[in-house]
Amino acid sequence: MLNYLLEIGTEEIPAKFMPGILRQLKEHAEQKMQEQRITFESIQTLGTPRRFALMIKNVAEKAKDLQEEVRGPAKRAAFDSEGKPTKAALGFARSQGVNVEDLVVKETGNGEYIYAERQVKGEATEEALPQIVLELINSLSFPKPMRWGSLEMRFVRPIRWIVSLLNDKVIPVEIAGIQADRNSRGHRFLGAQEIKIKEPLTYVEQLRDNFVMVDQEERRAECWKQIREIAATVQGTVEEDQELLEEVVHLLEWPTALMGSFEEFYLEIPEEVVITPMREHQRYFPVRSKDGKLLNKFITVRNGNADSLEIVQAGNEKVLKARLADARFFWDEDKKVKLADYLPRLEKIVFQDSLGTVADKVERIKANVEYLGHTLSLCENVSQDALRAAQLAKADLVTNMVYEFPELQGIMGRYYASLSGEKDSVSVAILEHYQPRFAGDAVPQSDEGALVSIADKLDTICGCFAIGIEPTGSQDPYALRRQAMGICQTILEHHYELSLDELIQAGLASYKGIVAAEKLTSATKDKIKEFFQGRIKNILGDQGHRYDVIDAVLASDYNSLITTIKRAEALSELKGNEDFQAMMTSFTRAYNLAKKAERIAILPEAFVDESEKVLYQALGNSEEKVVALMEQRDFTETIKVLSSLTKPINNFFDAVMIMDKDEKVRTNRLSLLAKFVELTRTVADLSKIVSAS
Repeated sequence: MLNYLLEIGTEEIPAKFMPGILRQLKEHAEQKMQEQRITFESIQTLGTPRRFALMIKNVAEKAKDLQEEVRGPAKRAAFDSEGKPTKAALGFARSQGVNVEDLVVKETGNGEYIYAERQVKGEATEEALPQIVLELINSLSFPKPMRWGSLEMRFVRPIRWIVSLLNDKVIPVEIAGIQADRNSRGHRFLGAQEIKIKEPLTYVEQLRDNFVMVDQEERRAECWKQIREIAATVQGTVEEDQELLEEVVHLLEWPTALMGSFEEFYLEIPEEVVITPMREHQRYFPVRSKDGKLLNKFITVRNGNADSLEIVQAGNEKVLKARLADARFFWDEDKKVKLADYLPRLEKIVFQDSLGTVADKVERIKANVEYLGHTLSLCENVSQDALRAAQLAKADLVTNMVYEFPELQGIMGRYYASLSGEKDSVSVAILEHYQPRFAGDAVPQSDEGALVSIADKLDTICGCFAIGIEPTGSQDPYALRRQAMGICQTILEHHYELSLDELIQAGLASYKGIVAAEKLTSATKDKIKEFFQGRIKNILGDQGHRYDVIDAVLASDYNSLITTIKRAEALSELKGNEDFQAMMTSFTRAYNLAKKAERIAILPEAFVDESEKVLYQALGNSEEKVVALMEQRDFTETIKVLSSLTKPINNFFDAVMIMDKDEKVRTNRLSLLAKFVELTRTVADLSKIVSAS
């Protein structure tokens, strides 16, 4: 067995790019090897800021042979009346590299055809690898590729060296003018700048000897171990922060953690103001006491060894001190002004060129909050507090603190509102209206926060769609998908009964006078509603509903999110039930017949057979029950009522000929079936159900 190593050495790669690169590298390598029929035991990807590598262990020496069968022309075209091969057969045999005598005739569903059976010998792995590697490298994509020198090639960063080894033999590869060899490089300052890799299995150890911990998982474990150990020296703890740890891991090659400190009086300002410059700007880990109190300590991880750590510590403390001094100054200055007094400044901040200023947006948010409060019949105090929160929600954008640290928007608004004497419900709503900020984030817990959150996100979505800014497969600059999902999650969390049609219409109505009337039409509303459908589909999928249940529910109606969820739950619960399966058999037959005819009023006087009368009566009784159950949103019982129609439907099928020669009788019978199908649509479009089990 063989082992293969590919290392691409580059200039420093942005940390946020690395997880995607390593994932792509592994997936594409597996695909390329499988396409070439080369077996292997495992594929591992490794990476640091200056390199990414591919390790393939126990690779077969050659690709598997391929026994393939190629279909040629029809037998009647391949042989004449005397059974002699025609030019078509001779040409086909020649193209496949086989003798015409070796062609075989096989029967297919479309007649007899000739086939060539041939064996393709597997190529030696050593011969196949150069092309595989070239295709693999060219298949990688990056968020921001770049060109360098006079080269046309675009890559994540300029390539500086390439290692390509199959056991101890260099596999020739040339990329961007760089010839592959066995020479790698160690840590930029601590390791050798030329390391001759003996063979793939020595790669990790040889780099470790030169201060490069190339396995990112090993670096992750080492970073976290050192961070916790250092925190323990001051009886402190560090909260797990996988996102920050992931970034730190991909910023360095040799981790050495160290602790720094800052003056305690900075702890007098809100802890978010202390943590944000630490985390977002310096990539430091805050340290807390055992009881969760923030300490005047931080931990950072150096890309290097333990030499001169006191100098590195002092440098980090100096940088953080400057940032905290700025934060303390901004805090002191911002407190001198009431939050409401910042509002006039919003008139000078553009929200979007075609959608006006942030001050305009605030007025639209207030209008949306008024609509929501009225529609949901919330108490007057909640509605008024939500309106006040809507008015102040964006005021902190023009404060010194948020201007310097945008990550603190909403957070500072809450603090400044409290300091300005606003109600707690208003202050909390200002913070909550940005939630959820990301996947997995909490949704607003208060009604006031929920109303402002929905109103704000609705305004952004409606405005963007009205002027033609819609998410594409690769771009969503205003995070409209996340905002629509946030609206859905908030509605579900608070069990708000809202009509999507009316909600979107209210959002578009607030743009009158700002956006041209022809852009605020029902066509725009329908487009936005369809956009929401995609988010609802994701929610249903996350809840574990099968794809055909989701399609069936959404095809019926999804105007009410709460109702849509309940219909999906009921359908998923009863789909395997015997009564439901029997109903689906009857439904399928009824649906296929009813869709061929126009729906008209049922005429009882046109009934010929007793089964028609029985079915008509059963449909009427069931409709009354379904209407009552719909008001209660009891879809489980609704499905059971619909299932009770199976017997009269089947008796009807057995007793009469649906497609009677008499047009009046035929039409009446089809209308009975159409009525049954229509009743089922109160739950879902059952024609979308692939399997009733």
